[in-house]
Amino acid sequence: MSDAASQPANSPSADRILQAAENLRRNIQGDLHEHVVEALYADAARIADRAVSRPGVAAQPTFDRTLDRILTSRLWGFPIMIALFALMFWITIAGANAPSGWLAWLLVDQGWPMLRHAAEGLGFPWWLSGLLIDGIYLATAWVISVMLPPMAIFFPMFTLLEDFGYLPRVAFNLDKAFKKAGAHGKQAMTTMMGFGCNAAGVVATRIIDSPRERLIAIVTNNFALCNGRWPTQILIASLFLGSLVPAHLAGLISAGAVVCVALLGVFFTFAVAWTLSRTVLKGEVSTFSLELPPYRPPRVLRTLYTSLIDRTIIVLWRAIVFAVPAGAVIWLSANVKIGDLSIAQHLMQSFDPVGVFLGLNGVILLAYIVAIPANEIVIPTILMLTVVATGSAEVGQGAGVMFELDSDASTKALLQTGGWTVLTAVNLMLFSLLHNPCSTTIYTIYKETGSVKWTALATLLPIVLGVVVTFLVATVWRLLQ
Repeated sequence: MSDAASQPANSPSADRILQAAENLRRNIQGDLHEHVVEALYADAARIADRAVSRPGVAAQPTFDRTLDRILTSRLWGFPIMIALFALMFWITIAGANAPSGWLAWLLVDQGWPMLRHAAEGLGFPWWLSGLLIDGIYLATAWVISVMLPPMAIFFPMFTLLEDFGYLPRVAFNLDKAFKKAGAHGKQAMTTMMGFGCNAAGVVATRIIDSPRERLIAIVTNNFALCNGRWPTQILIASLFLGSLVPAHLAGLISAGAVVCVALLGVFFTFAVAWTLSRTVLKGEVSTFSLELPPYRPPRVLRTLYTSLIDRTIIVLWRAIVFAVPAGAVIWLSANVKIGDLSIAQHLMQSFDPVGVFLGLNGVILLAYIVAIPANEIVIPTILMLTVVATGSAEVGQGAGVMFELDSDASTKALLQTGGWTVLTAVNLMLFSLLHNPCSTTIYTIYKETGSVKWTALATLLPIVLGVVVTFLVATVWRLLQ
């Protein structure tokens, strides 16, 4: 007997059932998943109301409910969130200055000369001591001194907010904005983690269940200024933008410029997420049930372990692994000659026409290529390459040796000798935001996605945007001159 004959005469076919379900779904206003979740919670609330008595609840609101009314309100939620994270960034930047200076003094000012003298005493040839000490060791020392203190400050504070239960409230506040951009509400937390380190932000995308929306979060995480790019932003803004106004306004203008670049990164996060969700990553926005956990007093020892061991040390170790070959490449490019010029000089001259076209220069483009392993060595690399390009022997540094000058005035004078203008400074700040991720982040993206295609997209997309933005700014700037 056939399947059709075995069915009762009045039994609807599967096609009719599916068609009826599709018609009913079309008649439902809004998002079907949201209606299902709301119905489930409404039924659970009705059952709880019938079975559970809560004497005195209305007269004595709980601490969690009172705090949630403030932290998730439309009036106070966003201002508190912005102020809290701005405070975290300020504490990170200001608090990292002293330990970064101490590490630089220990590893560079003291450690580097000691190793140089030791190499001379052991009879090392100049090229071997230069490669090992001036190249590999110095690059690694700069990465440690610049990268370790900010991460050691930012990650514990971030983990404290996570343990306290505030980060789910951040996701609740930003869920609507990310949903409109076609992304997941939990991306708010991974973006905030990216402000500490983009590699850690990429790892944090594991909290997003949807593979499509997790890819969006991974690709756009580089638009969050990581701690390795903050020093570049702050230094260039202070040298070139703060000097345009009276001294009492210099700090305000410099800080405002850096904040504007950070907010521009947030804008690109939403814009690129919106574009991806409607093109190569097209799909329906998933709905997730976000249960706000109770507020808990953070456990300090666990927080320190989680932030310092699981996050800071692991990310720092990856950066060191990539900084070692970078230091060797930087030293070799400045000391190996082809004809009368070093490899670095040849490359800078080749890149210079493109760099000037974008409102930058060949030194900056080469610095960002050789400093791919770590954003922390961009400024020392730029200074070193500027010395190589200008032949500034009075600086007293050997070729291929990364360094920082003693004062902002001498740093600005050296850069201006290399042809820097206000346009160069502005476009460097923009390019610092919109360029490829560091090698640690690229490697992390590949490990998390297992895909060369998505890794290439996450790497090349910011570069394309950086070229377009700097070209437009340079064009408009020159037209207005």
